[in-house]
Amino acid sequence: MKVVVTGAAGFIGSNLVAALNRAGVDEIVAVDVPDQGAGLENLSGLRVADYAPRSIFYERFAQGAFGKVEAVLHQGACSDTTASDTGYVMHNNFELSRQLLDGCVRQGARLIYASSAATYGSSRTFTESPDSERPLNIYGQSKLRFDKHVRTELASGAASGARQVVGLRYFNVYGPREQHKSRMASVAFHHFHQFQEAGRVRLFGAYGGYGPGEQSRDFIHVDDVVAINLWFLEHRDVSGIFNTGTGRAQPFNDVALTVVNTLLGRQGAPSLSLQEAVATGRIEYIPFPEDLRERYQCFTQADLQALRRAGCEHDFMDVQTGVARYVEALART
Repeated sequence: MKVVVTGAAGFIGSNLVAALNRAGVDEIVAVDVPDQGAGLENLSGLRVADYAPRSIFYERFAQGAFGKVEAVLHQGACSDTTASDTGYVMHNNFELSRQLLDGCVRQGARLIYASSAATYGSSRTFTESPDSERPLNIYGQSKLRFDKHVRTELASGAASGARQVVGLRYFNVYGPREQHKSRMASVAFHHFHQFQEAGRVRLFGAYGGYGPGEQSRDFIHVDDVVAINLWFLEHRDVSGIFNTGTGRAQPFNDVALTVVNTLLGRQGAPSLSLQEAVATGRIEYIPFPEDLRERYQCFTQADLQALRRAGCEHDFMDVQTGVARYVEALART
């Protein structure tokens, strides 16, 4: 089976390549920016059959230059949620994705692509329906625009040639291989390094009706994201747009406290309660940034009804389990 992974040197893409290798899939076309630098380290030790720079891939794929491709796992995108260049973001996240879908339709290849919970924005409901979609930034708008295009193509039958089209709305993903993402890396990653360097982690203070550190997100370990991608790869008869989160919202305090207690445990020290961690300065609250006001999701929680109706019964890790596993992995590197 030949599989294309776009964004292959990135966070989720490289984890997908690693999982495909573990499943015995080596005929992988890895697509990414050729000068990705630190990101390319994510492919070290992994097995791929071919590599294509992003600048030439989409046109060549549309021409059938890569032979018979079973499926495309499309992770490549501008993932900066604070990006302000509308043309750049729309080109990368909508135009190239639309071109890729057209190529899949012509070649009979399946498409499983990364959408985002940013499509929900200010909504308080997180079901895969237009009523819940209120993006707060250009990134979310670009992802939603392609989701809408996919809905139209699926409803009209125009995408039937692709055999399967699946959009996965990722919630807050964390885990190994994100070290190159800099400020866009997960809060768990930043908390780990803050504690290692300063003996404390920092969280936003009160904002949006939430107490300090109580803004809540649906945090999902990258291993769970990979598992959902592979589930759809195995279940080729299922198409549509699906949430990819745990179905539970947990406060940022939970992430911070798990990082602190995991690292204290490695030192042989006892675990702390949240109150103790704050009182001893291991968790510190800072004023909410002015530039994020009105553009920040204070609460997300994936509605998993559509995923469960499709037959996927995957059991997701909670923050305490997943973040502890991640921190242990970071501490070993």
